[in-house]
Amino acid sequence: MEQPIILECRNVWKLYGAQADSFLQTHGMQPTPEALRRANIVSAVRNVDVTIRKGEIFVIMGLSGSGKSTLVRCLARLIDSTAGEIRFEGRDLLAMSGPELIALRRHKMGMVFQHFALLPHLTALENAAFPLEVQGIDRKTRLERAMQVMELVGLKGRENRYPHELSGGQQQRVGIARSLIVEPDLWFLDEPFSALDPLIRREMQDELLRLQARLHKTIVFITHDFDEAIRLADRIAVMRDGAIVQTATPEELVLNPADDYVAEFTQHIPRAKVVRLGTAAKPLGPGPFAGDLTASLRVAEAADRIEAADLPFRVLAADGAPMGQIDGRTVIDILIGREVAR
Repeated sequence: MEQPIILECRNVWKLYGAQADSFLQTHGMQPTPEALRRANIVSAVRNVDVTIRKGEIFVIMGLSGSGKSTLVRCLARLIDSTAGEIRFEGRDLLAMSGPELIALRRHKMGMVFQHFALLPHLTALENAAFPLEVQGIDRKTRLERAMQVMELVGLKGRENRYPHELSGGQQQRVGIARSLIVEPDLWFLDEPFSALDPLIRREMQDELLRLQARLHKTIVFITHDFDEAIRLADRIAVMRDGAIVQTATPEELVLNPADDYVAEFTQHIPRAKVVRLGTAAKPLGPGPFAGDLTASLRVAEAADRIEAADLPFRVLAADGAPMGQIDGRTVIDILIGREVAR
């Protein structure tokens, strides 16, 4: 059963240039790239449709300048789109007044950006509590709540340090704690780990997945790193020149890229990291079998176990029904990059 839609947008445009609104109307909301160039109008976001469901990690990825950060700012209405429709929990985001938007961001949305923007004169605990101070919540209550989220992100014992006394990864954890303290329904993360060194970045990805397993937030995550995208995402939207080229699961992107641009992103990704046993499974034979494995497991997660067995494993669907089998030869084919049938 699909989760309810929490955020969706239809035909969203963000143009920069003189009389962009009327330009779109004049061209029937479908201007060509040539028409945009002739009018000296920059299309940061072009005719984007997005549907995000409750509880998923939805990754928007693309190279620098692809429009991903502009799109997320439109989705959060940090900037106004030139045209289109954006709905949050069924409500028209573009029709909300200033006070309604402020209330929405204080209580429903959390945001984490690449630059931590911690207040240098406040301790880590006080930084984490700051959104509740803005809401007018008393100091004792907000610091108690801040202590809870500091423990949640693994910073217990460092709560009284100032930002300059923390590492980059610890500062980012404070930023995450600050955004979580309002208990948001929707969490925007715009390249939050890109300024970190690779080891800390991997650690922060682990931390995000740990938090998600516990909190089940709806996350819109922006990145230019495809390895990061496939590690974190339930679904990925690939952007190019302001438009979304393809939206799919990591597995679908790798196995069925929509065009050469998406294929270029995915060509160096080991198939075993994204292909699930249910996709790789062969027709079920008579047995015997070494055991059962769930179809949702990725090949890399089960490879050692499968290769060490003399017999194939049954692959079971979510309801426990057998849907095929997998053996060491199939795993080896995937590991060395042979074609994966779908």
